[in-house]
Amino acid sequence: MSKFRFTMNALAIAIFTFTFASFAQAQSRTWVSGVGDDANPCSRTAPCKTFAGAISKTATGGEIDALDDAGFGALTITKSITVEGGGHTAGVLVSGTAGIIINAPTDAVVGLRNLDFNGLGTGLNGIRILAAKLVVVDHCQIYAFRGSPGRGISDERNTASPIPQLFVNDCYIRDNNGGVAAAGAGAGPIRVTIDNTRIQGNTSIGVFGNNSAVIMVRFSNVSGNLGDGVHIESSAQANVISSVLTENQGVAANNVSGSQLSLADATIINNVTGVSGTITSFGNNNVRNNAGGNTLPGPVGQQ
Repeated sequence: MSKFRFTMNALAIAIFTFTFASFAQAQSRTWVSGVGDDANPCSRTAPCKTFAGAISKTATGGEIDALDDAGFGALTITKSITVEGGGHTAGVLVSGTAGIIINAPTDAVVGLRNLDFNGLGTGLNGIRILAAKLVVVDHCQIYAFRGSPGRGISDERNTASPIPQLFVNDCYIRDNNGGVAAAGAGAGPIRVTIDNTRIQGNTSIGVFGNNSAVIMVRFSNVSGNLGDGVHIESSAQANVISSVLTENQGVAANNVSGSQLSLADATIINNVTGVSGTITSFGNNNVRNNAGGNTLPGPVGQQ
């Protein structure tokens, strides 16, 4: 009887351990801390130390949350997930590599919020997007990615269905080689909406689109970049609405032949060149005091 009881107890312990381990591998919410350990289950009371350590223990569609100010390392995202820095300095500090790579299923939804990306002057991309349906970047700082290509956000998706979307809200993207680029290989148009964001002091182009990308820049400041402010080519489209483009050392709004660039309520002042290429103006634009390119066509499309 005692042997039977011992066997049953051992079996119960094994089942409990297996169940707990399985649960730990698929929590809907996990936690990271600067004093955590990736050997932990990533619970609030036993957090992991890095985003990479937490993602395998986070269920698809779940969330990783930072508990304190710390650097949580680079991360490759392969499923729907949200990474949340909260009210902390949740750092992604990298050198010679990308901060976060998103290479998820084509129906995946990825959210990045309240994160601080520092490329230390040699980082390749702050955020590199290879595959996912929807990526939302909120309240993030991305800076010092000046390796090759050195973009703050590089969206390289090339799937046609579902149409890939990127939303960049309330971010500060500065001191990279490039700011935000929608530069997929061309299987389908990337849709990018940039709202209330500062893209400043980058060493080349602030906002770049090609291969039929469709870009909306609203209530944003694209200034002090050493190349163009907004540059589109290869059948891309860009709409710049209620935004400021100033002190760019190239063309503030540059439409290379074959693309479409529209301006509405845009302020384009003190750039080396204000506008270049075919521009559609919807009126109320302020284009002046640029070294060249101060002429817009008459307003169209007004009601």
